[in-house]
Amino acid sequence: MTHSQHIPVMIEELLSIVKPEQCQAVVDATYGRGGHATAIHGRLPSDARMVLIDRDPEAISHARSVWQAMQKVDIVHAAFSRLGEELQALGLFGKIDAIIFDFGVSSPQLDNHDRGFSFSHDGPLDMRMDNSSGPTALEWMTDVSEKKLAQVLWEYGEERFSRAIAASIKQAASNGSVQTTRDLEQLVIAAQPFRDKHKHPATRTFQAIRIAVNNEVSEIEQGLEQALESLAPEGRLVAISFHSIEDRIVKRFIRNQSRGDYYPPEVPVSSEMIHPRLRQIGKPLKPGAKEVHRNPRSRSAVFRAAQKIA
Repeated sequence: MTHSQHIPVMIEELLSIVKPEQCQAVVDATYGRGGHATAIHGRLPSDARMVLIDRDPEAISHARSVWQAMQKVDIVHAAFSRLGEELQALGLFGKIDAIIFDFGVSSPQLDNHDRGFSFSHDGPLDMRMDNSSGPTALEWMTDVSEKKLAQVLWEYGEERFSRAIAASIKQAASNGSVQTTRDLEQLVIAAQPFRDKHKHPATRTFQAIRIAVNNEVSEIEQGLEQALESLAPEGRLVAISFHSIEDRIVKRFIRNQSRGDYYPPEVPVSSEMIHPRLRQIGKPLKPGAKEVHRNPRSRSAVFRAAQKIA
C-alpha cells in the first residue's frame, strides 16, 4: 500500500469565506486527512465546536488518531445523506456557522492501490468510498445491465464509446476475465477505435463507475440540501468540486436556492413572497497558478460559496 500526503486545496479562499474566528460550530463534511479541518480549527474560538465527517473508514481512523482527545471535536462516520440526522443527534442542527464540502477522491484514496480508484497501478476493482459496506465496482459491473452500464458511462463519464465499452465489460464480467483495475483499463483501451490525445482512454470509464458505485450524484444533492437545513441563519456553505458533474450540482443548487419559491410568470409577487434561502458569495473561484504548480491535482478545482439568508 502507498501512503501519500493529501494537500488541501484553496485554503486561503476557504478561510476568508468561513471566517473561523467568528464561528461557534463548523462542519467539515469531507474530512479526508484533515487539511481543511486543521486550518480552520487553529482559528476557532476556544469554546467552538467542530464536527469531522467522512464516509471512508480510513479517513475516520485517521481523524480519531489525531483528534480523539481534543475537546469539542466530534468525529462521525457517515455519508452526506445522513448529515442532517447526525447533526440532530449532536444537538447542532440549525446551529452550524459553516459547512465545508471537498468533493471527489482524495490523494490517499487514489494512491492506495487496494482501493481500486486508479488504473496507475494494478489493484482490486473496489472503488467504494466506504469500503466497509455495499457492492464493489466489480460486483456492480457484474450485476448491472449492459444498457444501464452504457448509460452510466455516457452520463457520468461523457464517454462517447459508452456502448462499445459497456458491451466489452459485460462480456468480460460474464467469463471472469476482468478482475483488477489493470484488466479494466486494458479492456477499455481495446474497446475504443481511437484515443483522446489529452486524456487517458480509461479516465472517463473509471470516473463514471466510481460515481455510480458510490451513488455520488444523489449523495451530493442530499448533502447540500441537508447542509442548508443544518446551517444557522447567515451560516456559510462552501463546496469545492473537481469535475463538471459535481460542480453542476452545486451551481444549480445555489442558483435555485437563491431564486427562492417558484411562481408562474403571470403571477405578481413581491420579494418577501419569494423566500430565497441562499445568497451566493462572490464568483466561482479557481486555484491560482502558484497553487497549481505546487499541487497539480488542484488544477480542476472550482470553489463556490453561499450564505444562508436569515
